[in-house]
Amino acid sequence: MTSAVPTPPEPVVDKRPESIFTMGTRLEDRLGRTGTIHTPHGDIATPSFVAVGTKATVKAVLPESMKELGAQSLLANAYHLYLQPGPDIVDEAGGLGKFMNWDGPTFTDSGGFQVMSLGVGFKKVLAMEAVGVQSDDVIAKGKERLATVDDEGVTFKSHLDGSKHRFTPEVSMQIQHQLGADIMFAFDELTTLLNTRGYQERSVERTQAWAIRCINEHEKLTAERADKPYQALFGVIQGAQYEDLRRQACRGLESIEGENGYGFDGYGIGGALEKQNLGTIVRWCNEELPENKPRHMLGISEPDDFFVAIENGADTFDCVNPSRVARNAAIYVRSGRFNINTSRFRRDFTPIDDECDCYTCANYTRAYIHHLFKAKEMLASTLCTIHNERFTVKLVDDIRASIEGGYFHDFKADMLGKFYAAKTPAPQA
Repeated sequence: MTSAVPTPPEPVVDKRPESIFTMGTRLEDRLGRTGTIHTPHGDIATPSFVAVGTKATVKAVLPESMKELGAQSLLANAYHLYLQPGPDIVDEAGGLGKFMNWDGPTFTDSGGFQVMSLGVGFKKVLAMEAVGVQSDDVIAKGKERLATVDDEGVTFKSHLDGSKHRFTPEVSMQIQHQLGADIMFAFDELTTLLNTRGYQERSVERTQAWAIRCINEHEKLTAERADKPYQALFGVIQGAQYEDLRRQACRGLESIEGENGYGFDGYGIGGALEKQNLGTIVRWCNEELPENKPRHMLGISEPDDFFVAIENGADTFDCVNPSRVARNAAIYVRSGRFNINTSRFRRDFTPIDDECDCYTCANYTRAYIHHLFKAKEMLASTLCTIHNERFTVKLVDDIRASIEGGYFHDFKADMLGKFYAAKTPAPQA
């Protein structure tokens, strides 16, 4: 009797593209550039603002509204979706985009931000100045420490029900693969500007070690989930305000290769950043990073920060700020920022901005939105979020057009001159 010859296993098809980024127009005498990030769910023209939908939703607005106002991509939070509804449910639904009815590119962060925010109790706000006593036991006044870090990972106490959870680089990769975003970030430790120099050094080394583990787990999961589109992985750069640590972090991440010889598809510039030195810090990083890979700024959205980061080589940005301040009645317009719930707008029957092309400005008045806030109507948050997100998305789109058109510096001077007319913006490098 002849024994059957075993069928050889199907070869694993390498889904990874040679590059996810195509360079466009360079900004003369600077590191800034335009480009295109290629994802399974469409291209992203850069520079670009990535709107934040933490729990698979941009608060108060429909995904369709985000598409209409020009958002190219959305970012969700791996930590929050892990707790609720659970990454397995998102995976079963067909991935993040399918789950939230968004057909464009998606990003997920790693949970690394929660290492800092839950650990020190600062929630969503990162100080952008290094004023204060340095301490590695820093914690916000009246807050409980909900996360502890060790070399293997982080133990979280859920802010929802107090249950304990363990995140490691491998767990973060497993969660993000189940969420199925087009671009995800390696697990990192986010420090504050108040941490000591010695702790920052140890944190950069820890993040580097975690990055290696993320690459290896990412390759393993990519092979195991061969029926899924390829998910790009970005390494995250830490180092706070120290030039040598920032450059060391960049060189270390660039040198990492997994077992299949692949490195990171792009990079995220993270960590606590001194506002007055933002451009300098971004330049340090982008002088070290390869030109053929995209660079993402984590948590940046103020107009002056966009300009200085872009001219120093940043490609994409994410921040909750446009939607968060909108829910508190703060509005961005070309002449600055104001609160629409103050009494002077009770009888103002003009749009928020008569030159804005968003749905809110085309259909509603300042007086009506003022009324909605005073009446505590949910529609107030919806209308203001649409406007603020459109303002932010369009600003970065206009910066991209100014680079391609050769008038970046004139546009920067004009826009920032009008926006900060009532006050002097922080000095930028």
